Amino acid sequence: MIEIPVIRWGQPYESMDQQPVVHFETGEELARMHQANGGLIKMDMRKSARARDTLRQFSIDQLCEMVGKAADLYMESTLPLGNGTQTPQEFCRIQSATTGLPEHMCAFNMRKNAFVLKQMKPLLEALTRGLPTEILSRGYGMEDRGVMLSYQATTNVLGLVLPSNSPGVHALWLPVVPLQIGLVLKPGRQEPWTPYRMFEAFKAAGIPPEVVSIYPGGSDCGPAVLESCNRSMIFGGAATVDQYAGDPRVQAHGPGFSKILFGDDMVDDWEKHLDLMFDSVFANSGRSCINASSIWASRHTEEIANALAERLGPIAPKPMTDPEAGLAAFTMEGAAEAMNNQIEEKLNEPGVTEVTAKYRDGDRLVQHERCDYLRPTVIHAESPEPFLANAEYMFPFVSVVKCPQKDMLKKIGPTLVGSCLTEDEAWSQQLLDATNIDRLNIGPIKTVQLNWLQPHEGNIIDFLFRNRAFQNSPPPAH
Repeated sequence: MIEIPVIRWGQPYESMDQQPVVHFETGEELARMHQANGGLIKMDMRKSARARDTLRQFSIDQLCEMVGKAADLYMESTLPLGNGTQTPQEFCRIQSATTGLPEHMCAFNMRKNAFVLKQMKPLLEALTRGLPTEILSRGYGMEDRGVMLSYQATTNVLGLVLPSNSPGVHALWLPVVPLQIGLVLKPGRQEPWTPYRMFEAFKAAGIPPEVVSIYPGGSDCGPAVLESCNRSMIFGGAATVDQYAGDPRVQAHGPGFSKILFGDDMVDDWEKHLDLMFDSVFANSGRSCINASSIWASRHTEEIANALAERLGPIAPKPMTDPEAGLAAFTMEGAAEAMNNQIEEKLNEPGVTEVTAKYRDGDRLVQHERCDYLRPTVIHAESPEPFLANAEYMFPFVSVVKCPQKDMLKKIGPTLVGSCLTEDEAWSQQLLDATNIDRLNIGPIKTVQLNWLQPHEGNIIDFLFRNRAFQNSPPPAH
């Protein structure tokens, strides 16, 4: 039996409290996770300054080279895991077995994380807008124009309270160690695998292990991380985002409410963009905040909804090992049923219709003994007013919303990714000015098509460093 310890500043720590990690379909015990607690985390954070001090012994360029090596180790090598070892194939298999994500999607997310690590130097150049990295390391320096700049790290470590639903979010914290800032990770119960494998890859690539802590544990661990770290990220639902709104110490990542908007000048050619819409909704089993949860147009909405439903409706669950499997399982008891019940309740509101039902053989909710599935669902909304017109769920769910172009930007609400199909220069300028769209794509670009040289939900540089005024007097003449 694999036993996986708590990692306290690079050192394994065995706890009296251990929890089994089980296969979501069979109930087989796959590993035992040693558990941290809030008091332990708060005690360890007294030593957090050492992480940054240790990393500043290396240049940012050297750390970028190290994480590039770590990418190859992460993708190709057999690495330690607790009291055992793990191959890349075993990593994908166990990640799938606990998260309910098909194995080929686990492999895809693995490749994405490795790509970010391999491209770390150009990624940081883009995120800093070409700022010489020595300025971040030293705290001040001259830029190319001969202007004195000063940047101060706002924290010694970044704390992360990670989710269990998708391993794709891990790419967001990969630039942290190259920026000479330590990591404090509270992994999701079903997805501890990426943090542990990445830790071992970093260590094998030459990064000092004492700059990373990993704290699997109960409900008191997340709050302890957020309380003890000067900068943290947390992932959760809308309630989580609302709870930390306005707190400069916490960056909360919640639902994306990502959208595709058709301009009046291109909506008549909607059929040309059916693949774009399908992939935006269906990729990664609809689990990502960058999946499109709604499609907005002033006309042809019934035809768009029907065409999507015809493609999405017949899709059914398949085994996790099937390379064609497109649906992830819900491993938390009752979660899928609660979502399904809410959708059924909201379908009673006027102006909304489910279009997939006629193309689906059976019910939306598919229940197994130890897990459930939700089959793809396409809703047509006559206006933006019904609840389901702007809802988001963790499966391939999309509402096709009828709305005049002139009203869209007032009605769409917060939008992580907006893919806007238009060549109308006046509307394009309005889109550029819209403060409720974080990532803006103008043209036929999928919502799930990320450019890692662009910030995602806020620039991590701005979160971890602050620009300040600085002057130093020249040394006295001799």
